[in-house]
Amino acid sequence: MNIKFSTFQSRLTHSPDFNNETEKFIADIEKSLCDKLHYADLADYDCDVKLIFVQTGGSEGYFLNSFDKLQEPYYILTNGSNNSLAASLEILTYLNNRGIKGEILHGGAEYIAERIKTLAAVNKVKRQLKSARLGVIGQPSNWLISSVPDYGDVLRTLGVTLVNIPISRVEEISKNAVISSKTDCPDFDREELTKARQIQKALEQIVCKERLNGLTIRCFDLLTSLKSTGCLALAELNAKGIIGTCEGDIAAMLSMLIARIISGKSNFQANPSRIDVNNNTVVFAHCTAPLDMLDKYKFDTHFESGIGVAVKGELHAGKATVFRLSADLKRYFVSSCDIVKNLSETDLCRTQIAVRLDEPVTQLLTTPCGNHHIIMYGDYARHIKLVMDSLLG
Repeated sequence: MNIKFSTFQSRLTHSPDFNNETEKFIADIEKSLCDKLHYADLADYDCDVKLIFVQTGGSEGYFLNSFDKLQEPYYILTNGSNNSLAASLEILTYLNNRGIKGEILHGGAEYIAERIKTLAAVNKVKRQLKSARLGVIGQPSNWLISSVPDYGDVLRTLGVTLVNIPISRVEEISKNAVISSKTDCPDFDREELTKARQIQKALEQIVCKERLNGLTIRCFDLLTSLKSTGCLALAELNAKGIIGTCEGDIAAMLSMLIARIISGKSNFQANPSRIDVNNNTVVFAHCTAPLDMLDKYKFDTHFESGIGVAVKGELHAGKATVFRLSADLKRYFVSSCDIVKNLSETDLCRTQIAVRLDEPVTQLLTTPCGNHHIIMYGDYARHIKLVMDSLLG
């Protein structure tokens, strides 16, 4: 971590051991942090976390005089000596009265070190979100009546730029894309695989040209125009680190981006297909599981249409996390869970898993955040809560 701090102190009389107290305070934090804190100029924010170390009472005036050099949010570090906590409280109250975010880091070295680690992790996500460009190819599907956020709200709240792209571009590129005659699945219909790979190539070209970190596509339109689906293309893109969601679900795409940044892994967009309240389990299913998440897989047709190429795979059992951001960017659902087993039912999308949630499944029945949810390997529920509470708060 790259942690920097700047200092404020008044010209009032300090305790005789002021310098020793300060050095010990910083050294104890560094020991608990297992990292160094670096002194920096007030305007230097080239770091993971910037701390404002208020060392004494009477620093409030110096803070105001330097206000134009500082940036939100304000992380105020204080050890409490020489009336420094009192000054910090006055400064934070001033900020809060003006709707400016801030926090006082005060207490034992271990507590402060843990807060610094958390803030560094949250700031990492914020920085990556602010540089993200996501494509919306075609409009969201007509049935996604609660999954379309306001683009301006997305930019203001998350820092993510959304780019509208006509689906005709995918259709035009796909029709002219040249695909090798070799097939990676000789037992599957070669013509269907070729059309699916053409869609994949089209999406990859658009990602490159538009400098996108990911996309969502109104994929059901492809059933008519190209007589194929985007399932395999999205499964491949996600495995390559380019997030992709189907049906034009923008809220799911934003959820997947956040999940990807936090977990560093591919994530599975899926429908909650069946809920068992007594056992606190949910069956999730979809046709676009990322190939690198699967222990094994085979190709099948798209469930709803019976054409194209979908992915029927198996995820490994173990700890995972379910996450979904609401389209109004005010709520989210997250729960750690256990992937219990894979299913193979004929009335569901091709990749199917049963998971047991740690949070009550009744939340999905009473206050859902939408349809598609994002599933990632590993327990990231606490990390996601910290990030989302900071982003949405």
